[in-house]
Amino acid sequence: MKRVAVTGLGVVAPCGNDPEQFFASLVAGRSGIGVLPQASARLCTRIAASASFDASAHFAAPRLRMLDRVSQLALVAAEQALRNAALELGDEERATTGVFIGTALGGAATTDDGYSTLYRESSDRIKPYTVLMAMTNAAASWIGIEHRLSGPNLTFSTACSSSAVAIGEAWLRIRSGATPLMLAGGAEAPLTLGTLKAWEALRTLADEDPVDPSASCKPFSKDRTGLVLGEGAAVLVLEEWEHALRRGATVYGEIAGYGLSTDGAHLTRPTIDGQARAMQLALDSAAVPADAIAYINAHGTATLQNDAVETAAIRRVFGARADRVAVSSSKSMHGHLLGAAGAVELVATLFALRTRTIPPTLNLRIPDPECDLDYVPNVARRDQDIELAMTNSFAFGGTNAVLVCRRA
Repeated sequence: MKRVAVTGLGVVAPCGNDPEQFFASLVAGRSGIGVLPQASARLCTRIAASASFDASAHFAAPRLRMLDRVSQLALVAAEQALRNAALELGDEERATTGVFIGTALGGAATTDDGYSTLYRESSDRIKPYTVLMAMTNAAASWIGIEHRLSGPNLTFSTACSSSAVAIGEAWLRIRSGATPLMLAGGAEAPLTLGTLKAWEALRTLADEDPVDPSASCKPFSKDRTGLVLGEGAAVLVLEEWEHALRRGATVYGEIAGYGLSTDGAHLTRPTIDGQARAMQLALDSAAVPADAIAYINAHGTATLQNDAVETAAIRRVFGARADRVAVSSSKSMHGHLLGAAGAVELVATLFALRTRTIPPTLNLRIPDPECDLDYVPNVARRDQDIELAMTNSFAFGGTNAVLVCRRA
């Protein structure tokens, strides 16, 4: 089996518009959560994690008319990743290099806009590119077109684990020897009136913190009230290890293992069994014992049920060692990016390994007896011994994806 290196990173997210800026914000405890600039009087929830992203700085007006925000974010992250990887692809490599992207909702803004035009404005004139902008595979397709990549182009939609699945499946492809290069990641742009109202109806969104709106997401804290939606994208260049070394590439880390499981129990209630199985499968595929893992970037959504179940699942897999593993949820700062969450959090995990610095779980104020691990509360931590880390992505529908990373 081949080893898989990460040689390029691209991020557009609430905490920063490139990987270094993004991780620096996490380490400093700078939250990207706040009151939505476009908060509507029709919304009960005013808070979200929006990216400070001006699409007009990247795309000409005619191009923008064909791109939903989710594709804009994905294209910029992919461009960053390829530039970061210093790749010069020939025709032969372009023919085999694929694009695997995860997204839960696809072109949510375009869908929202179309329904608003049709029903609220009673207009029969829908934008001519509505289908092409809204389709779930648009972001992946545009990346392939932009960079003339004609390898496999797939979109994975498994709700909140979508991009972790996309990255894991790309890892499997390189590991098997099918191709030396893949672009993999995820994108999500769910901050529309229709999407926010739908999540409000589900009653999983956090209450706004009365003192500081940026502190509204409180993973693992007893006073947590729910998740905060965010938008963003992350794309990674995955490369066969020897291929990367031959061209003198910078290696940001190694993806060493991948575990995929399904709860098979309920659409919204996670299970300890399913999450624990995904973690164990990831460890097995990496051929490392649980006690070698120094850090877990948790799914940590700040919902009452998820945080308690994930804690129990970690305890089941790590046993007595669980108390000595650092666990943190970066969602406390960048919110829940749904289908893009796994990719964005993998970037955070790789930087944690690279810099030997573990980002904190912000806003953890009140210990919860059901959440009793070391969550690195509120302040980042240096760890000179960190060599292996795990990142968890769990989802509505019960699809659990876990990645194990090794320091380069």
